[in-house]
Amino acid sequence: QVQLVESGGGSVQAGESLKLSCEATGTSAATYKIFSMGWFRLGPGKERERVEEREIVAFLVNSGEATYPDSVKGRFTITKDNTKNIVYLQMNNLKPEDTGTYYCAAHRGWVQSAYAVRTPGIFNYWGQGTEVTVST
Repeated sequence: QVQLVESGGGSVQAGESLKLSCEATGTSAATYKIFSMGWFRLGPGKERERVEEREIVAFLVNSGEATYPDSVKGRFTITKDNTKNIVYLQMNNLKPEDTGTYYCAAHRGWVQSAYAVRTPGIFNYWGQGTEVTVST
């Protein structure tokens, strides 16, 4: 069974950086390579159990193309290490509105980016989340 475990969250001041990691276990490197990966944020006050409430902040299709919403473009970078089964989210110049619970998610195979970023339900696996708090 594939499991995703996020780490790297914390409390920072506005303008600082954090790097989140998400390790996949229960899968071979060959299988992990075909996963398309996303990072999502659940803002404060949103329902944790409702996947639809999670806002995508980065998506990396298995072919290597990355997509970001305008709110984080130029500040966030998603990368994937297929040799370690890990996906990263580098977050620079953090803002208070970036505060929330960050989840990584995996979709088995290729999926059109425009579809994936608005359809959290298509992701097959989810981590438990890591908290990020950005204060002024």
